[in-house]
Amino acid sequence: MEEKIPCVYILTNKPDGVLYIGVTTNLAQRTWQHRQKLVDGFSKKYNLRRLVWFERHESIVSAITREKQMKKWNRDWKIQLIEAANPAWNDLYNEIL
Repeated sequence: MEEKIPCVYILTNKPDGVLYIGVTTNLAQRTWQHRQKLVDGFSKKYNLRRLVWFERHESIVSAITREKQMKKWNRDWKIQLIEAANPAWNDLYNEIL
């Protein structure tokens, strides 16, 4: 059985492109679903398949709280967060497998 680790994550379609913030307890599976366009809505519409940032949490409650907080941020703050950890906007998907 796979361990569930609450995470907040950011997807994009290209460096400095459209940003999507989500929350999940299975980051690898959820990212794969986005990449396969199995998730209807915003991420599918804008072809958001590049995982550029994620943060693990102790509980799903803290992850959801962080996601809601970040969704209120302006774009520059989100970009600063990504670039502090991933300045080249590399796709981190293979790192989480």
